[in-house]
Amino acid sequence: MKKGQYVEVAGYPGSTLGYVAEITRANRYFERPESVSEYEKAGKIGAHFPAELWEYTIAEVKILGNYHNGKFLRTFSPPKPGVPVINADDDILRKFLGFTDSGLLLGSIQHHEVPVRLSLNRLIQKHLAVLAMSGAGKSHLSSVMLEELLERRKEDGRVAIIVVDIHGEYTGFKHDQKYHSNTIVIDGKSIRIPLKKVSPEMIEEWLPNLSPAQKEILRGAMLSLKKQNSSTGYALKDLVNAICSSEDTKSDSSKLALKRTLSRLRSFKLLSEKGENPNLMFDVKPGKLLILDLSDIDSLHKKQIIVSMIARRLFNLRKKNRIPPYLLLIEEAHNFANQAESNEAISRRVIETIAREGRKFGASLCLVSQRPVNLSTTALSQCNTHIILRVTNPNDLEHIQMSSEGIDSRTAKSITSLKVGEAIIVGEAVNYPVFVSVRDRKSEKREKGAPLEQQALAFEENEKRKEEQVEAFL
Repeated sequence: MKKGQYVEVAGYPGSTLGYVAEITRANRYFERPESVSEYEKAGKIGAHFPAELWEYTIAEVKILGNYHNGKFLRTFSPPKPGVPVINADDDILRKFLGFTDSGLLLGSIQHHEVPVRLSLNRLIQKHLAVLAMSGAGKSHLSSVMLEELLERRKEDGRVAIIVVDIHGEYTGFKHDQKYHSNTIVIDGKSIRIPLKKVSPEMIEEWLPNLSPAQKEILRGAMLSLKKQNSSTGYALKDLVNAICSSEDTKSDSSKLALKRTLSRLRSFKLLSEKGENPNLMFDVKPGKLLILDLSDIDSLHKKQIIVSMIARRLFNLRKKNRIPPYLLLIEEAHNFANQAESNEAISRRVIETIAREGRKFGASLCLVSQRPVNLSTTALSQCNTHIILRVTNPNDLEHIQMSSEGIDSRTAKSITSLKVGEAIIVGEAVNYPVFVSVRDRKSEKREKGAPLEQQALAFEENEKRKEEQVEAFL
């Protein structure tokens, strides 16, 4: 018997199921260290006493419920003493935990040969959070989930997938022989949106330090531009000219400050006159993967504007039923939906809006984070399923436990001892917390950046080459 193993006993009615929460091994011969020390002087204690015969193991089982005539019932009385404890039946266990035959295969239950197949509706409709420390396997688990979504049959129901890729960890899908035809990768530096599709409220959200006077001037200029160019597009320079030509001469200082602020927005090269990339109407399709590769963008402000812009456009299009139901996966989500009140938390508002209202429209979120304590409590609490890999930071653990109803103190203690590739699933997707061994990924793993050893060797070789060239020149 092992910790985390599911067991059953004959109960009334039916069978009582539970899992091994704690397990201890003891021996009465070794309860008094001073006595053992004295006997050990004359040789091993086993030579004098039958110590091995007194060894015993105690497993503490948490009862989950009863199974009777195909139904699961609450347990109102403990099992009888002396009733044999056996390994839980695989078929009963599968039904008891809420797995489905057409679900997403993420791995298998630890200590059981039962595949973990989670219902698509239960897993992502009410949003999902993947939480773990760096190097614990967040991206691996996310890639496994993306594989399952890409392989899903049309008759089972498919969703579109959009990934905000911060480190270029998912670009391997585009180079994989099996998945490349269903994958589009957009370089973050090539992302563009026509200015005519941007509202004054969006720009005010992107530039949170605008004064009331600047906001009024901005709205007036954008309204004027829209009336004059209703059938054509206009660029950011046209907006600046419209601000300069505004008849309000009392706000010249506000105009000048607004122009300076807009110059920063112009440096990001996100707003265009007509060009749009990605074109969400055409690139967001059922069973297709759209990756926004932001790994070459250094500015966090620019990244937040992109996430805010894309997330808002996706949500608005979905509410109008112009794109299919989708899953928006955001890596390093704590950078885009930060808990702290700050003018730099540009994309937090739209993420929280989708978290609160998205399930009604088929707009789902998957927030992936290594710092749960910095993640918006509003967004995290709306994620009804949490997949938690290894976390050791006590502040993160406390934040996870407070935001996840399915985690008790005993389960929380187990999080710190998880190995790479092991996870706990709690919440809407499963009937009870489940310890999972995540399966191997099928897709090609391709990350940007060489391993540290290769980078160090390449640097020294390059420096040596430069020195040789200088010596040859001299």
